[in-house]
Amino acid sequence: METHLNSSQQSTATYTTGAVKETAPATTEAIEEHTMKVNPSRNLNLEAGIKINIQHVNFFYSARQVLFDVSLPVREHQVTALIGPSGCGKSTFLRTLNRMNDLIPGTRTEGEASFDDENIYDSSTDVVLLRQRIGMVFQRPNPFPKSIFDNVAYGLQVQGKSKKVIEETVEQSLRGAAIWDEVKDRLKASALGLSGGQQQRLCIARALAVRPDVLLMDEPCSALDPIATLKIEELITALAKEYTIIIVTHNMQQAARVSQYTGFFLSGKLIEYAPTVDIFKHPKKKETEDYISGRFG
Repeated sequence: METHLNSSQQSTATYTTGAVKETAPATTEAIEEHTMKVNPSRNLNLEAGIKINIQHVNFFYSARQVLFDVSLPVREHQVTALIGPSGCGKSTFLRTLNRMNDLIPGTRTEGEASFDDENIYDSSTDVVLLRQRIGMVFQRPNPFPKSIFDNVAYGLQVQGKSKKVIEETVEQSLRGAAIWDEVKDRLKASALGLSGGQQQRLCIARALAVRPDVLLMDEPCSALDPIATLKIEELITALAKEYTIIIVTHNMQQAARVSQYTGFFLSGKLIEYAPTVDIFKHPKKKETEDYISGRFG
């Protein structure tokens, strides 16, 4: 059985052997000490190419503006974490990148997000193809009420792939999501019978099956217990070798563990964007320092 942490516990949980240890860093120095131990700066590539170049993005729910002039480069084969308090716009921004917000009546996006020399927000963009190339994993696992196999095969079946290609790709995707060994003997069983952590890795496998270039992850561990969270974090690190990943998280330690770049959002604005180690050790903005030191949020 999986256990659940509330939001305050999630934001302070660190891992010990088989247990959860709560920490509550109250100073920048304490955060720096923790970050230096966990930040994967060895994987930071300052020369990585720009996969998505976002420039001056504004977003509106009808007449209400919720994103203001957001600009940042998403680096290829790097993990970019988006942090900030609840309601600051980070999940809304994430959903602009594969046009999920288009499903909400009355929304409007302004600006440019250049992805392979095409503007994601252009009216001529093929949104179905865009969502295949920029896949998304949601906050709570959302497997279809189908078998484990059919969950992963669904997108391939829609594309009209052959049975052989589907079988091979399903296995490759389940292996890529680090769940193959746990489900290979029950592929025809219902996906709803999996644990929460397994369901989330299955959803990652489903996204991988259509061979995306980018993976968007909207708080993928918020509904998971610490052990399942650790597995997802390890998976994110492994997947970054082949995919460009953007993750929204409320857990600052998680951002430090898995990302190479971090953007801090506040009140719909991108306050600061930099390599993760710099954001946590040497923030340039007072708002960033106040947030990561726990003075608000």
